Amino acid sequence: MGSDSFESKRFGPPAAGASRTGQPDFSANVDLGGLPGEVPAANLVELRGVIKWFDASKGYGFIVPDNGWPDILLHVTVLRRDGFQTAYEGARIVVECVQRQKGYQAFRIVSMDESTAIHPAQMLPPRTHVSVTPTSGLERAQVKWFNRLRGFGFLTCGEGTPDIFVHMETLRRYGMTELRPGQYVLVRYGPGSKGMMAAEIQPETGPGGLSSH
Repeated sequence: MGSDSFESKRFGPPAAGASRTGQPDFSANVDLGGLPGEVPAANLVELRGVIKWFDASKGYGFIVPDNGWPDILLHVTVLRRDGFQTAYEGARIVVECVQRQKGYQAFRIVSMDESTAIHPAQMLPPRTHVSVTPTSGLERAQVKWFNRLRGFGFLTCGEGTPDIFVHMETLRRYGMTELRPGQYVLVRYGPGSKGMMAAEIQPETGPGGLSSH
């Protein structure tokens, strides 16, 4: 199965020119709704959150809002119009958003704090070799914690079992881009440098997977 990313579910199947992660390319058809004065203030919602990722070459990225709402689309045009050149992962941001057909979209940047940002030079290298020989079968596990910026997280197969370390590279290898706490996956794991480590991971509904219902 391809990417199990949140955005591909939220915004539908990848369009022509979609990225390798399965993200649709919004740069050509993003709905900016005109200049700031053309959107009634009553239709704008101010939200605080953190930059999940932003790719200037694609022209967009996403914000994870603090209130638990779905990710907010951030287009490069909004950034540039409000005096910013780019947005780094981990930066705190306050935006005014407008609801579009595909979900909430940033319309105006109120403020951005880069003191918590992860700059490119500090980020995980794109490819880090992680080799684990599985000693388990394909087991159902729940995500305990995962940090995309740090590039790893932990799974559990239940109380009394050792936590299973999962590296971002293992996700990439099996077509996934991130994990969310509470999400169920299927995993093969074995001993490694971090204790038990995931050798293979699939969405719960992936090839040979179990339904969550």
